[in-house]
Amino acid sequence: MAAYRLKRVDHWLLVIVLLGSPLPGASQNPGEHSHRPHHIDARTESAIQRGLEYLARTQSQQGAWNSAGGYGSYPVAMTALASVSLLMSGSTTTEGPYAEQLNKATTYILSQAQPNGLIASPMEEARSMYAHGFSLLYLGQLHGMEESSARQQQIAEVLRKGIELTSRSQSTDGGWLYTPTDAGDEGSVTVTQVQGMRSAKTAGIAVSKKVIDQAMAYLDMSMRPDGGIAYRARDMAGSRPPITAAALVCWFNAGQFDHPNVPRAMKYCARNIGIGDHASGVAGHFYYAHLYYAQAMYLAGDETWNAYFPRMRDYLLKAQNPDGSWEGDSVGKVYGTALALTILQLPYNTLPIMQR
Repeated sequence: MAAYRLKRVDHWLLVIVLLGSPLPGASQNPGEHSHRPHHIDARTESAIQRGLEYLARTQSQQGAWNSAGGYGSYPVAMTALASVSLLMSGSTTTEGPYAEQLNKATTYILSQAQPNGLIASPMEEARSMYAHGFSLLYLGQLHGMEESSARQQQIAEVLRKGIELTSRSQSTDGGWLYTPTDAGDEGSVTVTQVQGMRSAKTAGIAVSKKVIDQAMAYLDMSMRPDGGIAYRARDMAGSRPPITAAALVCWFNAGQFDHPNVPRAMKYCARNIGIGDHASGVAGHFYYAHLYYAQAMYLAGDETWNAYFPRMRDYLLKAQNPDGSWEGDSVGKVYGTALALTILQLPYNTLPIMQR
């Protein structure tokens, strides 16, 4: 991987051109806080802490997060995303300051696993595959950290049945749509299933190579001449920057750093995904785009990460609300806070699926 980055540094440097210079925080001396990851300082730690505390105090007694924005209420999806960000802090269901919240959240998510394998609440019926994919992501990462053998077996069984549901609901082209019975596909749901399957695989759950290969082929089919990924593979519509960033993460999670479409997608994202005043290319989906773009930049190596993260970090610190939350993409504070915390905590290298 390192050798690939050295050979492809000319592609990654496009990100630096987009983001500009000098970088905010570039004069900081990381050696002053040797116990902190590079680019993480006291103010960033404080912002992370306040965000985690916001999630901790807004969790319901049932263990869910019920924040509803303009898109409606998605309690399982929101709970899975919030739980990922709490897990990234170093807590588990039995240890750490957020053990109680993670334990309750895990109990809630497991309780929403349906007999057919779908992990979603009735309130998410119209878009249930988002909840399902994010739950697979969370439970797959939690599995190896769970100390209770009985709970670990329960998680494994829910993951196994969840993977079976994902496998049999794949479209003929290799993607997924909003519900298991939809006869179609689109990019944003597809990437949640791909990352969910990758996470389950790290937990030792069997995942069909054929299903994964078809899903990756779907992303290839979705690429447009400009290097971006379209909303749907067979649509004539143009590329979507957020979905392109998500596709990059799928390639990187699969270890396909030398995939021929990676340099094209990197160039496209560098042209179309900005921060702050330069984020018009992802208007309305800023947090969603950067949830994946940040992972891609981190996994791609130091050149891209050093160009990207200080500016994104500083933007998020300014955007944080006094109560510790972030308002994300009109979806709500839980969504925005969970995604912002995921981005800010990437340097801690906690979760296997997001590790270099």
